[in-house]
Amino acid sequence: MRQRGACLQMASESAFVDSITPRLRECLLGSSTNTMRTTVTTGARLPYRHEVFRYKDTKPSEPSTMGYQTDILVRDELADDLWVPRVVIECKLGGVSTHDALTYSAKADTHKQVHPYLRYGILIGNHAEKAVPRRLFRHGAYFDFMAAWKAMDPSDEEWKGLIDVLREEIEASRQIEKLVSQNSSKYSLVHRRLILKSL
Repeated sequence: MRQRGACLQMASESAFVDSITPRLRECLLGSSTNTMRTTVTTGARLPYRHEVFRYKDTKPSEPSTMGYQTDILVRDELADDLWVPRVVIECKLGGVSTHDALTYSAKADTHKQVHPYLRYGILIGNHAEKAVPRRLFRHGAYFDFMAAWKAMDPSDEEWKGLIDVLREEIEASRQIEKLVSQNSSKYSLVHRRLILKSL
């Protein structure tokens, strides 16, 4: 019986992801630039580990890459079929357990080890309490943002809040990518802000 309930929950979460993705895609297209087209996909696998088993001279000859599937991926598409992952959104319905918080946070950490500019968040739909659960604050150390919607369909204010955050996260990812890919930095101070919003 428990396994059937888990399968129904996964199917509902999949439907939740599918219901918001087209709207996200439309709203975030405005984050595109002259050289990058911002788009949204579901079920993308992102590497979290790259292992090397053999070398030829100084170059790896048998690398192995392992990846986790993500619920929603916001990415920038470049020329020549190249793309850059910008933001991952993991989705849950109803609430999150301590195990969920620990698991998703660890997943965010491993993805960020391969993509140091990647931004990572969690969205809880159909959350009766309407507030981000305290266990996410305790155990979600690697989340860059957390959101909770009272129903599966967000209010206008909930939707606007998420879109505003995602636009900021896309830009933050682009900035961090520049910082980690350049040989030197011109900044003497970097500060990550905490923004709390009650609805």
